[in-house]
Amino acid sequence: MTNHTVHVPLGDRTYDVRIGTNLLSRAGAEMANLLQRKHVAVVTEDRVAGLHLAGLESGLAASGITMSSLSLEPGEGTKNWENLARVVEWLLSERFERRDVVVALGGGVIGDLVGFASAITRRGLRFVQVPTSLLAQVDSSVGGKTGINTSHGKNLVGAFHQPSLVLADVDLLDTLTPRDFLAGYGEVVKYGLLGNATFFQWLEKNARSMAMGDAGLRAEAVRFSVQMKADIVERDETEQGDRALLNLGHTFCHALEAATGYSDRLLHGEGVAIGCALAFEVSARAGFCSQEVPSRVRSHLKAMGMKTDLSDIAGELPDADGLLDLMAQDKKVIDGALRYIMVRGIGEAFVTSDVPQDVVRGVLQDALDER
Repeated sequence: MTNHTVHVPLGDRTYDVRIGTNLLSRAGAEMANLLQRKHVAVVTEDRVAGLHLAGLESGLAASGITMSSLSLEPGEGTKNWENLARVVEWLLSERFERRDVVVALGGGVIGDLVGFASAITRRGLRFVQVPTSLLAQVDSSVGGKTGINTSHGKNLVGAFHQPSLVLADVDLLDTLTPRDFLAGYGEVVKYGLLGNATFFQWLEKNARSMAMGDAGLRAEAVRFSVQMKADIVERDETEQGDRALLNLGHTFCHALEAATGYSDRLLHGEGVAIGCALAFEVSARAGFCSQEVPSRVRSHLKAMGMKTDLSDIAGELPDADGLLDLMAQDKKVIDGALRYIMVRGIGEAFVTSDVPQDVVRGVLQDALDER
């Protein structure tokens, strides 16, 4: 299978995203030109370490590169102040310097946390993303958003810090559970929904085979998603305009993640899928698109076996006003007004603050009533 490279052109922060197979075994060769000395810091989490840390170590050793590693607890709850401090203190204790490279080996949690630690340690260490989940390969490893969660909400503390390289090895996706793969697919389908109806049509045709393990289709889905994100990040690196479109479904998602305590009750990509379904429903009720559009979206998500409704989330949830309060903590609030990502159709997302709150509350209430 042919490997792909997506170039993210950001001046002196420019980097490449390599997408394909056998990239972990080539990690040393891929990183060699970044290194002043042949030693790197690797931060991962326990589940990923058991699956892929030895493979990375071998891939580095093939080019004469050694590594020190730190492994954290898995899960969204790891993205907190305590672990941020732990990573920073470890990097300092290991005497990593500004010319050295930190490697984030894991999913979105590790990528976000390690990227933020790299941004603030010695006022900026270079880092390489080696995303091991579909969600991280198509979304969180690209674009330079790093951060942690707090009691106030998700990703409210962080920095824009671009990686120096991303190695998206689709072979690693074979070790994902079906649930984790489908959670990542929530971010894949988002790209079609927000900006490319042709890609969404491609997914309607190919996503089932992709989920069943077709490596070529997986690489193409990752390549297309990364290219879309790279194009948007190039235009708007720090989310002053178009980049906000990448948050389709995320305002609802982040509120639901906070409501479920950032736990395994709701994985991030599952929240994105539910959030997209809610965003399309609000768009229809607000008169931005026809009612047939959210029905098509929900039909595809259900055909993939994904979570699509609030009723798919186990346990208690806040009432509609409680969810609205959580949404009000979103990073997209400007001058007290929440900016929504709405749609005029599949592939036609836009940003607006002009969404009646009673419409949003009504959609949330109806979704809660169905639980």
